[in-house]
Amino acid sequence: MIGLRFTKYVPPPATEGTTYDTMLNLFTELLHYTAGDANEALSWLTELDRQYNITDPNYGMGDFIKDLKEKGYIKDDGNDQFVITPKTEQTIRQKSLDEIFGKLRKSGKGSHRTLKAGQGDEMSADLRPFQFGDTMEQINLTDSIRNAQINHGIDRFEMNEDDLEVQEREYKSFNATVLMIDISHSMILYGEDRITPAKKTAMALAELIRTRYPKDMLDIVVFGDDAMPIQLKELPYLQVGPYHTNTSAGLELAMDLLRRRKTPNKQIFMITDGKPSCIKIGNEYYKNSFGLDRKIINHVMNLAGQARRLHIPITTFMIARDPYLQQFVRDFTKINNGRAFYSSLTGLGEFMFEDYIRNRRKTVR
Repeated sequence: MIGLRFTKYVPPPATEGTTYDTMLNLFTELLHYTAGDANEALSWLTELDRQYNITDPNYGMGDFIKDLKEKGYIKDDGNDQFVITPKTEQTIRQKSLDEIFGKLRKSGKGSHRTLKAGQGDEMSADLRPFQFGDTMEQINLTDSIRNAQINHGIDRFEMNEDDLEVQEREYKSFNATVLMIDISHSMILYGEDRITPAKKTAMALAELIRTRYPKDMLDIVVFGDDAMPIQLKELPYLQVGPYHTNTSAGLELAMDLLRRRKTPNKQIFMITDGKPSCIKIGNEYYKNSFGLDRKIINHVMNLAGQARRLHIPITTFMIARDPYLQQFVRDFTKINNGRAFYSSLTGLGEFMFEDYIRNRRKTVR
């Protein structure tokens, strides 16, 4: 008789280095929640070890801390405290990429081929006659000189416009993206940690661009009462503050950054969970946290229309389920002609990955 036999599960024997690898994975994960504070992460890890016996008699917390220092993950700051190193920051980004996007198939750097020919950085086998507007760098001198000799003889050298041949190049699209992250107080309200998934997604996207699309450009903007650009290395240390949500300031800064980028492919990704509740008029802040204030909303909608006229689509990743907030996002998206995703905390990365890849395969006109 065919059937199933159930037996007690016996885990495979631990291999050498398993304890260290487990501790390192936990340590880097805890760094997301401690905003990059190595000492707090090690304190939490010590408590976890006390409760769950992660280490063994031959490898304790002291050994792990020693290994972290020797392998360059942490260093002393001179005040008997530990700080993480750039190696750790890169490790966090790579682990975020692996966790959210999975193992990516390796491809050539900057390999964003389209079906179009045009100005690019890789020669193709196609030749065509010279046209007004072509640059000197595009001219194939060997074929052009041969044409001149065939058309005018070899007794004296003569070349005119009809002799010139232009070497086609493979057109490779590249994107300029601004990622906006809401750091208002609502990102940690109601018992939900929303800033950590947002940070992990941003780090994963940055690592994706750095390793697979190095010609793409990514700027990161955080917005609360005000908006400011931050460097990639600052992401692990990002924290929520006692701020309102000045979406207008974030959009204005994002569009200003994109104006400086010399590519037609521009886009804004905005991660937020709340309604716009603040604008700055002159040197004064106008704030209202109760419902959707028409004065604030009008300002945000005007910026959505301005971005559309500049051919900058805005993709909103809304981490909220309130019907009136979703309606606001639908109206905002309609004016901008962008996209909106009503994402859970666990699905944020997958949504952003799919949308980023899809957007960068087309040229914005």
